[in-house]
Amino acid sequence: MGPQIGRAEVSSAQDRLKAAFPPVVGEGARLLILGSMPGEMSLSQGQYYAHPRNGFWPILCQLLGVAPTASYAERCAALVAHRIALWDVIAFCERPGSLDQAIRQQSIVVNDFAAFFATYPEIDRLVFNGGTAEREYRRRVRPALPLKHQGIRCHRLPSTSPAHATLSLDQKLAAWREILQWLGEPSMKADQNGRSSRASD
Repeated sequence: MGPQIGRAEVSSAQDRLKAAFPPVVGEGARLLILGSMPGEMSLSQGQYYAHPRNGFWPILCQLLGVAPTASYAERCAALVAHRIALWDVIAFCERPGSLDQAIRQQSIVVNDFAAFFATYPEIDRLVFNGGTAEREYRRRVRPALPLKHQGIRCHRLPSTSPAHATLSLDQKLAAWREILQWLGEPSMKADQNGRSSRASD
């Protein structure tokens, strides 16, 4: 099954309730990367991590050997090919602007992870893209899961958001390289034409 790429839905009487995307996922997915909720630019474009200064796609493209000029569909397909799924913890929330700090806690509705893990039972590791995703998952999702899913291994990696500028992109890349070890894959690099090869490091 190919990747599922959805567009955002924005609803509520005041047009304030933000709705996240369906997951990018394929059969046999093993590792799930979780954000909190797409930012305004991502919602308007219907793409995960659409902000040009967000480091997510530059980092994942370098790790997976995908050309930086690849289309959004090609990048999502590369995730699926490497058995990586992409989703957000929050399904709906009210949030003025794009910052996680602006999310109104009482408005949060989380995604149905019990159904997701039942559909994709090979997922055995979660990677949180920053602290908000981890906090909301541990607070709102994990306690309600069946016991067999509460034991899925969890890792927090540095947020790729441009709002988190404590680390450089290279430092974030070094931290995110761990996902290749968790997947049991070598590091890859792509040339200007998108051809992939193993990196020398």
